[in-house]
Amino acid sequence: MFAADEKKFKTESSESRIRALMNAFYDSGHGALQLEEFVTIDKFRNKLESLAREEKALALEAAKQAKLEEEEAIKAALKMEMLNEKPPTNQDKIVSILPYLLPLLDGLQYGRFLILDIEKTQGDSPPLMALAVLYTLYRSIPFSGFLAFLAINFLTANTRINRLVRFNLQQSIFVDLALILPGLLTGVFAVLLPTLGVALPSNFTELGADAVFYLLLATLAYCSISSLLGITPDKIPFISQAVIDRMPTIDMFDENGRFIPRESRPREDSEDNNDNDSK
Repeated sequence: MFAADEKKFKTESSESRIRALMNAFYDSGHGALQLEEFVTIDKFRNKLESLAREEKALALEAAKQAKLEEEEAIKAALKMEMLNEKPPTNQDKIVSILPYLLPLLDGLQYGRFLILDIEKTQGDSPPLMALAVLYTLYRSIPFSGFLAFLAINFLTANTRINRLVRFNLQQSIFVDLALILPGLLTGVFAVLLPTLGVALPSNFTELGADAVFYLLLATLAYCSISSLLGITPDKIPFISQAVIDRMPTIDMFDENGRFIPRESRPREDSEDNNDNDSK
């Protein structure tokens, strides 16, 4: 019957369309079409064409949604490629521990007593000699610490570098900056305690410097071992969380793939809120 109707009306009727068409005209619930439920050909044709238009609109909407989802997937893939949060390669793991040379070299001032003791007991050991040569080269360059700080800070902004490398670049800066605090505290104690009548031990400076240097070595050992194993060393109290807060994430890229720093977003959000309030 419906095959003949398709030829007559020059339309194609899907099973779902036929069912919808029958439900539109059959509502008596007697199990068969009643006489009053028969309609004219024009009404039947109009309903059939209406159902065809609805199906076509739904198909177009589904195709549009599929295209949008495909575009979003492509954008997400491009963002991930720009951000480079892939598992680190062996080369990335080795490169990621090099930034910690900066806090190591800057922290040698706290290890001077320990190094002198080792030289007295063991003589000139190869590791100490290599470290001495590296330290001499580092200090021979004018503003070496400042230049190293700028170089590392510049590299952290390159999101195409593997995340492990960028994380360690950023964390090495924070560890290096943290070395300023013990020097300040030592200077404050050295001035204030004698004025309060508190006698400092003769080896106070040496003990404090050794403690800072041992803590620095433990921190750098943790960072280096974790990085060589491909694990992000993000368990240093206070410092690691500060680094995580500064690391770019995929939500910091807009719809066009442009990088927008996190500190710029609250300003945009507040402006949007102000606009909404004014409205």
